[in-house]
Amino acid sequence: MALSMYDAAVNDILQAAPAKTITASGAEIPYPFPSPADWRDQWIYFLLVDRFNNPVKPPTPDEFPSNVYQGGTFAGIKEQLPYLKNLGVGAIWVSPVQMNPQWFNDYWGGYGTLDFLRIEPRFCADIERAKTDPAYADEEFRQLVDEAHALGIYIILDIVLNHVGDVFNYEGMKDSRDWKPDGEYDIYWRDSLGTPHGDWNDIGSIPNLPYPAGIWPSEFHRNDYFRRRGSYENSPTPEMGDFGQLKELVTEYLDTTNNIYPVRNFLIRAYQYLIAKFDIDGFRIDTLKYVESAFARVFGNAMREYGLSIGKKNFFTFGEVWEDNDEIKIAEFIGRNSEKDDEFIGVDAALDFPIRERLFRFAKSFAPAAEIASHYDVRREILKTIVSSHGEAGSHYVTFLENHDLNDRFHNAAFPDQTKLAVTCLMALQGIPCIYYGMEQGLTGNGDKREYSRGTLWGKPDAFSADHDLYKLISELSIVRNQFPALRYGRQYFRPCSGNGIDFGYSPYNGGVLAFSRVLNDREILIVANSSTNASAQVHVVIDANLNQNGKSWQVAFDTNTEYALPGQTDTHGIYRTVEVRLAPLEVQILY
Repeated sequence: MALSMYDAAVNDILQAAPAKTITASGAEIPYPFPSPADWRDQWIYFLLVDRFNNPVKPPTPDEFPSNVYQGGTFAGIKEQLPYLKNLGVGAIWVSPVQMNPQWFNDYWGGYGTLDFLRIEPRFCADIERAKTDPAYADEEFRQLVDEAHALGIYIILDIVLNHVGDVFNYEGMKDSRDWKPDGEYDIYWRDSLGTPHGDWNDIGSIPNLPYPAGIWPSEFHRNDYFRRRGSYENSPTPEMGDFGQLKELVTEYLDTTNNIYPVRNFLIRAYQYLIAKFDIDGFRIDTLKYVESAFARVFGNAMREYGLSIGKKNFFTFGEVWEDNDEIKIAEFIGRNSEKDDEFIGVDAALDFPIRERLFRFAKSFAPAAEIASHYDVRREILKTIVSSHGEAGSHYVTFLENHDLNDRFHNAAFPDQTKLAVTCLMALQGIPCIYYGMEQGLTGNGDKREYSRGTLWGKPDAFSADHDLYKLISELSIVRNQFPALRYGRQYFRPCSGNGIDFGYSPYNGGVLAFSRVLNDREILIVANSSTNASAQVHVVIDANLNQNGKSWQVAFDTNTEYALPGQTDTHGIYRTVEVRLAPLEVQILY
């Protein structure tokens, strides 16, 4: 077991090994597994290891919502890989798998790292063996990755740069403290049982620190690599302070003697090790907003270059920059930003929180279509300094409707067609779509805490049914998305609509119609969605006059309604070329 970033075993793994072929599920697959040519050809399925599946035992009996470990395993994910493949999944975003403090039982997600080089034993089939045999845990996770690759599914691993687990206690025996503006608190490092020791004030001075007390590997054994000033709330900037009990790293720490940033270098090396050791295809970076944008760019570039060095020519990185409105803040982290004067390109993409908020509100009839369309107009202006073309913008955003950090899931069993409408729009909008585990089975949950969106999928009747309406919907949409390249690479234009053929514009009313086109070369794909729960819509939709002559007959590529009305032929209304579309309540059509 490696206790140092520079252990011989770590060095051996990091050296670019010659390409070879390995066998998984009876299939011959290349190693390292090559990257996709374009990540827009995939869509992503996000699952929490602890909440997805365990093939041999039910979830932990506990009151819902639960914040204790439920027992999901790598073997459980591996068992359901064919189910995910048939759904159309191109890549699985897996919640963090690095080892967390083993005494920490009321935290399920893996976002509180204790050892950056070791796999979490609780996600293994034999937990007790994994605790004493790290190589066994490594092999369990590696088998999952290899089996996914054998089915042509990529693995994106969730990682954290901003913080570690609850590895020390604040003075006064507090797990967390308010922000301290005038310096660091005294701290007490924890032993392997989670007990803080009053004489363990400086981790670098603890004689023969027993494993797994404190934090590992040993390069992190310095107090000044940790902020030690309490919560980020009320701190001068969001880049400072702990996330509750999760202790923040000082990623901007500068070793002035050698003019290097050691914490950044250690994190880069640790995550390059994970790429090499487990053949990972991409990283989703948690709380990226809370690290310096300069480090985000250096980290993204380092992962990209390491991937290239071992044969992964398009290693993918995307980050959580939680901003519902601030497109400029998001733009600080992705692509080449001409306002920054360093030579590094940032991470490839960001989670698309602004569009999630607006798509959610539109699909629920809480906001008009104009809210989505107008926001994209703002985004297009901001991205002029980052992307080389309008169509390229889609590669810089991972779009979604729900995730583990929101209190509520989207699906409401009383309005299943709202979910169908929202998912159809999600799969057709510019970006790389991401579906949260359980959406395909209509998993629900809402309340005043995030645990409501983190329920277990397995253990429920027909948990992995291929006959569920939403499973079939997503599977069909995957086929349509693959059939039409414009839905993956195309430019995007929101289209004015009119009920009378005279007054055109974006729908300004709740429960209105959203229309947008994806255009690639000489092909226009038109998506029209009616968010009203009770009113049909008959609208003239503006389309591209250069691509669509009068009298063109439109075909239906996909419809959420099995009994749909065919669209009219292309016509001219005043200065616009249009097509007339008729929709039932909560119906979406994809036309070509």
